[in-house]
Amino acid sequence: MIIDCHGHYTTTPPAVGEWREAQTAAVEADPLHVGPKGVIEVSDDQIRDSLEGAQLAFQRERGTDLTIFSPRASWMGHHVGNEHTSRSWTEHQNELIRRVCDLYPDNFAPVCQLPQSPGAAIDPSVAELRRCVEEMGFIGCNVNPDPSGGHWNGPPLWDRAWWSLWETMQELDVPGMIHVSASCNDHFLTTGSHYLGADTTAFVQALTSGFMKDFPGLRWVIPHGGGAIPYHWGRFRGMAQDQGWDFDGLLDHIWFDTCVYHQPGIDLLVDVVPVENILFASEMVGAVRGIDPDTGNHYDDTKIYLDAADLAEADRTAIYDSNVRRVYPRLGA
Repeated sequence: MIIDCHGHYTTTPPAVGEWREAQTAAVEADPLHVGPKGVIEVSDDQIRDSLEGAQLAFQRERGTDLTIFSPRASWMGHHVGNEHTSRSWTEHQNELIRRVCDLYPDNFAPVCQLPQSPGAAIDPSVAELRRCVEEMGFIGCNVNPDPSGGHWNGPPLWDRAWWSLWETMQELDVPGMIHVSASCNDHFLTTGSHYLGADTTAFVQALTSGFMKDFPGLRWVIPHGGGAIPYHWGRFRGMAQDQGWDFDGLLDHIWFDTCVYHQPGIDLLVDVVPVENILFASEMVGAVRGIDPDTGNHYDDTKIYLDAADLAEADRTAIYDSNVRRVYPRLGA
C-alpha cells in the first residue's frame, strides 16, 4: 500500500473561505470580537466535487492509495484574532476533515489542526486534540511551532508551556506534524522561507534542548524533507558531537517526509537520512502545483522520484507503507 502522510484540504468549497473571511473581518474591526461558532453550509456533494477533480484524481493517476489528510496549513492562521477566533475556526476545519474521511474512508485518514493562539495557554489545543482523537477517530495532529505567524515570539518547543500537549500526544499515541501556518512577517514567504525555516528550527530546538528524552513515546514528523537538516546533516551531527547533544537518540522521535520536488533532492534525502526515518508524502494539492518543464511531470508527484531512487525494494516499501504505520499506529484502526 502507498500511503501519503502529508495532504491538506486545499480545495474546500467556497463557503468555507467565505466564512473565514467574515470571521477575519469581524476581528479586524474588533480584536476582542467573540461571535457564535455558527454553521458553514457545505453539502456532501460540494465536498465530493471539490475532491473528485483534484486529490482523488491525482491519487488515481499517480498510483497512491491513501492520504493522511488535514486542514489547509496556510489557513490555520493562528495569528488571526483571539483564542475564540482560533477555536471556532479550528473546530469547523476539523469537522470538515471528518466529513471528508467519512465520505471517502478508503482514500483519506484524518489529522487535526489545533486552536493555538499567540501568548495563549496550550490547554485548548489539548482539549481539541482529545476531542478529535477520542471522539472523532483522528490519527494525529499538526502542531504550529510559531503561532505568531513569522515573528517567533512565543516559547520554544522545549519550554514547559508545551509539555501538556506532548504528554497528551504520548498518552493518545498520536504523532504531530510540526507545520507552521501563514506568515504575516514580510521577511518570510509563507510556503518558502517560513515553512522550510520552521522545519529546520523545530529539529534544532529538539536537538539542542534534549527535552524529548522526557517523552519516550513522543513522535514528530518534520515535513518538506526536513528543511535544511538532510542537506546539512554533517553540520548538525558534528555540532551535536561537539556539544554532547544526543543526535542519534533524537532520531527515535523524528521522521522526515518526502515533500521534496526534484530527483536530486530525493536522492540526497534517502542517501543521508536512515530509511527508517523517512515517510512518503507529496503535499498535493499544495504549494507547488505546476509541471517541471525539464521532466514533463508535476513537481509534487514525489512517487516518481522515490521509484527512481537507488533503494532496495524492501526500503522503498518501508517508506511507502510500514514506516507510516509505525508513526501513525491509529491508522490501523
